[in-house]
Amino acid sequence: MQKYNILELNEKQLPELQSIAGELGLKKVGSLNKEELIYRILDEQAISLAVTQTEKKKEKEAKKNGEAKKKSRSAKNTQQTKAKEADNKQETATVAAPVEVDEAPKKEEGSKEQQPAARKKRNRVEKKDKAAEADQLAEENAPVEDGKMDSPVVVKEEATAENEPVDVKQETKPENVAGNENEAASSQQSEEPKRLVFKHPDANSVLDQIFPFASAPKADNNRQNQNEQGSNQNNNNNRQNNNRQGNHNNRNNNTNNNNNQQQQPQEKAYDFDGILTGCGVLEMMQDGYGFLRSSDYNYLTSPDDIYVSQSQIKLFGLKTGDVVEGAIRPPKEGEKYFPLVKVDKINGRTPEEVRDRVPFDHLTPLFPDEKFMLTARKSPKVYDNIAVRVVDLFSPIGKGQRGLIVAQPKTGKTMLLKDIANAIAYNHPEVYMIILLIDERPEEVTDMARSVDAEVIASTFDEPAERHVKIAEIVLSKAKRLVECGHDVVILLDSITRLARAYNTVQPASGKVLSGGVDANALQKPKRFFGAARNIENGGSLTILATALTDTGSKMDDVIFEEFKGTGNMELQLDRKLANKRVYPAVDITASSTRRDDLLQDENTLNRMWILRKYLSDMNSIEAMEFVKQRMEQTFDNAEFLASMNG
Repeated sequence: MQKYNILELNEKQLPELQSIAGELGLKKVGSLNKEELIYRILDEQAISLAVTQTEKKKEKEAKKNGEAKKKSRSAKNTQQTKAKEADNKQETATVAAPVEVDEAPKKEEGSKEQQPAARKKRNRVEKKDKAAEADQLAEENAPVEDGKMDSPVVVKEEATAENEPVDVKQETKPENVAGNENEAASSQQSEEPKRLVFKHPDANSVLDQIFPFASAPKADNNRQNQNEQGSNQNNNNNRQNNNRQGNHNNRNNNTNNNNNQQQQPQEKAYDFDGILTGCGVLEMMQDGYGFLRSSDYNYLTSPDDIYVSQSQIKLFGLKTGDVVEGAIRPPKEGEKYFPLVKVDKINGRTPEEVRDRVPFDHLTPLFPDEKFMLTARKSPKVYDNIAVRVVDLFSPIGKGQRGLIVAQPKTGKTMLLKDIANAIAYNHPEVYMIILLIDERPEEVTDMARSVDAEVIASTFDEPAERHVKIAEIVLSKAKRLVECGHDVVILLDSITRLARAYNTVQPASGKVLSGGVDANALQKPKRFFGAARNIENGGSLTILATALTDTGSKMDDVIFEEFKGTGNMELQLDRKLANKRVYPAVDITASSTRRDDLLQDENTLNRMWILRKYLSDMNSIEAMEFVKQRMEQTFDNAEFLASMNG
């Protein structure tokens, strides 16, 4: 099998890498990208290489153990052969020196000289017998390998063979040599050795008989030393073999443990890749990657963030504010976030459709030409149906409208905004609606989220101005990306005055300050926010209805309102006098209108509204509202109200 390095794998294409992974036995590689697949292949090669190396080590150690056993056996065989050769030499020496004993009455001096020599020989024979017994004990106590003795019978025969010197007395003659050999065999079993005399036939001196046998104890001692060394070597070899076997077992255990440790992280109980799906609004970072923020945390940093790589952003042409939906996987070791594995939809469209979209700034804006039908069906969540009918008749709202609700404090602007939102959500489910609450009270945020069928994004008054600005920027980016994909989006902002205050706080000092403490450049971004509302020529629209506070006693609020006063194409004014008299909706009918409402209303409605406005122009705001409210309460809808004008 060919081994690849990381450079070779990087040069290959993804199908080639998948085929290589199939050869290595990897599974479920279809969902992996190129980089992950390369590292999987390298890991699998390393594991297979480790397995082969451990097998080779086992074979080498087995061969070493076999060679050690062979060496120990060959050493024993050489020792045995040396012992046999020494015995044969001794036998030849005994045969070459036949025993002849002179008669005692011939020479008394010779007997006197033989007595000390015989004593010396007896001591040597005793030492020789003891050496032979030690050899037998050493060979009997030698370590046994594989349950077999190394030729114990041969050793006994050799021991008996080498102990065959003729046992004679001083008075014996050469004729009694055969009988004395039997006596020598029986004397080996007795505890007390007899006196043995060895003579050379041609020598008169006993010294010639002593020197040949002086080497016999040395040979026995050499044999004993060799046997002891052999037994020590055998013991050492056995100890070494045992140690090697122990080390071999330890190595096997260590390799098995290492293999188990290497295999444990790869053994997955279940593969969760591609099972979980995540969705969020993309926020780009300066380094090129991004995160999908969750609406549950108002598009801020949260544990639900999903990591989007730089390559995915470049591949699909993603921007800040894109709503991305796709498969995710659990984070691996060293990873902090759930990464995005596959992109299924972008802003509700397929990636192929989104790739060729036109940027928002290059889209053609038009006047709104499609009206929101607020009273086509009565929503059960609309609190004041008369207020919705008044707005729909006197200041109609179209797709792409840039509306400004001018209100004094405590005029019911929040309730009116809530009724408009529920009416749009009930009659136009195709519209994506976002309610953006800036610098509001927390209880109003909770009430809005529970009572309106829309996405509520809020930043309460106890949050810093940086948070207000960041949330507003993300919401605006999301709305723009949806409009680029052809969706109709509605943003209900409460309030644009507080948003402008937040931008003024965040804006670094430019040295140019308007009246009221407003920086000259601070209102540029809130104007850009409000000016993003437009109707797109070939589909898609962004509608923004924002509330503006007036008569709050703050000079800054008045300056902000004056800056936004002529930017909208729909204006709905609320009157504090009506609210004080508890006349709701507190709408100043004569001051409320929509630019180019002829594109939204039909011709019959336009003619009748022309007549009605001329009639209400002579009345003040209280009289006009009471008159219209009384007539509307007597009719079912606006069409019936306009038809009742004839009578």
